[in-house]
Amino acid sequence: MAATAAKQQANRWPALLDAAAVHFADRGYHATTMRDVAEAAGVTPGAVYFHVPTKQALLVAVYAEGVDRIIGHLEASISYATDPSLRFRRAIKAHLESILDASAFARVIVRVLPDDVPEAAAELRGHRDRYEMRFRALITALDLPEGRSLTLLRMLLLGALNSTPVWYRPSKGGLDAIVDEFVAIFGVSPSRRGTAARRRSRR
Repeated sequence: MAATAAKQQANRWPALLDAAAVHFADRGYHATTMRDVAEAAGVTPGAVYFHVPTKQALLVAVYAEGVDRIIGHLEASISYATDPSLRFRRAIKAHLESILDASAFARVIVRVLPDDVPEAAAELRGHRDRYEMRFRALITALDLPEGRSLTLLRMLLLGALNSTPVWYRPSKGGLDAIVDEFVAIFGVSPSRRGTAARRRSRR
């Protein structure tokens, strides 16, 4: 009986994570209660506490899942590219696709900042850093003019990218033009091969 009950509880974990992500994204961390998450997932509050001891731990779990998803998409997008400029461009597009696809997990990462939840700040920053280190490596590989601050470049880029959901509307066009502007603003020229590929894709 105990083993069966544990298995049934484990099967509820994805639904609990989904429900928590939606509430944290739509209502914010502080306005969401564990009872809210339980009701949305169709379980009792006790079922939530079976998996996590606190709301703070639930937020960290949502963050971890969201970061894993974005990293997976970014890595898949750049995996077959070798040119640093093309990898950088594809990473920017992958980031935009992740935060604009209406996924609650991505919206939680953009909306809930580590400083908003001091008791979980260190863990949240750790998960954000897992992702940002990808961009750190991509930017380091670029052929940038001497004297550019790679740290400032990374922070400015991610800050600008994360504000895109505020103003972007799909009716305004696709992402390629936006990505082109981001690449140009930061002074990175796409490879000839990447430019030719984009031109073919627009025909």
